[in-house]
Amino acid sequence: ALGSRHWRIIWRHLLPNCMPSVIVLASLALARAILMESSLSFLGLGVSSPTPSWGFMMSTGRPYIATAWWLATLPGIAILITVLGINLAGDRIRDLLDPKVD
Repeated sequence: ALGSRHWRIIWRHLLPNCMPSVIVLASLALARAILMESSLSFLGLGVSSPTPSWGFMMSTGRPYIATAWWLATLPGIAILITVLGINLAGDRIRDLLDPKVD
């Protein structure tokens, strides 16, 4: 690295070693944002009423849980599948891009 330009060092050595960690952190942050938005919408503090939200759907279906359980359960399952899929995709991309794994 002695005598190389700073941009060459960054692109050649720093970024290939940092990107797997950045991808995992970004996927975790996206999943956390989805969970926080849906929980705030469930409590009534999220997006406005005409905008669809899984948390609002769960909150709307909660009074009917005894007679129509799917109104509250299916949006929860959709949240679970989405968050799990994002986390697994981030881990898989990290495994593919990790230069230390053979």
